[in-house]
Amino acid sequence: MIPIYVLIFFVVLFLINSIKILKEYERAVVFRLGRVTAGGSKGPGLMILIPFIDKMKKVTLRTIVHDVPTQDVITLDNVTLKVNAVVYFRVIDAEKATIEVEDYFYATSQLSQTLLRSVLGQSELDEILSKRDKLNLQLQKIIDAHTDPWGVKVSNVEIKQVDLPQEMQRAMARQAEAERYRRAKVIAAEGEFQASQKLTDAARVISTQPSALTLRYLQTLTEIAAENNSTTIFPIPIDLFKPFIENMAKNPEVIKQLTKQEKKESGTEKDEE
Repeated sequence: MIPIYVLIFFVVLFLINSIKILKEYERAVVFRLGRVTAGGSKGPGLMILIPFIDKMKKVTLRTIVHDVPTQDVITLDNVTLKVNAVVYFRVIDAEKATIEVEDYFYATSQLSQTLLRSVLGQSELDEILSKRDKLNLQLQKIIDAHTDPWGVKVSNVEIKQVDLPQEMQRAMARQAEAERYRRAKVIAAEGEFQASQKLTDAARVISTQPSALTLRYLQTLTEIAAENNSTTIFPIPIDLFKPFIENMAKNPEVIKQLTKQEKKESGTEKDEE
């Protein structure tokens, strides 16, 4: 007769090998004599297996965050970059993730690295820097299409960092500086143009009312006197000199005599020195 403690040992061993508990985020694919049992994946909760006949493989359904290693990428305009990214994916069909691919995590990782180099290699540098959201969406759709037969859903792909060569960084800095200088020149030119338009309008108004020019002279004197300085400026209309200018234009000899007199005076001053 078999001792009781031997029976207890076998019963405990049977229970240990047959009773399994799956967490809420876990699913199990059961192989019975090498074939998947009917009904697909099992869980969560309590499961009873037949010892030495059933084999179980656990698969987690939680989202996995995978950091894609830094990749060397040559863009469409022949610029060498170092780019890394992050991929968010999860298993939606535990049976496919177990049967269709040997290691879904490794396969998704290698696929992400390959497609990251491929997609960015078909884009120019400006597009990578300015249209990152578009490239992220494109990568997500392509990777998800490849992993769908494995029961893996890629929810998001984000390009984390783009490392530029030092020469390219200096060239971009010079380009940005030149662009800012160009904008400053354009803004200054627009300001001059607007100011000239306002001055033209003001001159047109003053020309219709001669007394307005006199009032402007007086206003200028008031502003100068308010600064408590000893300088007094008295504006003289140019019209007062108009007769003298006309007489000199009619008598060129007078201009020649004045010029000769100035030369003599300047020569005398040099001799005295």
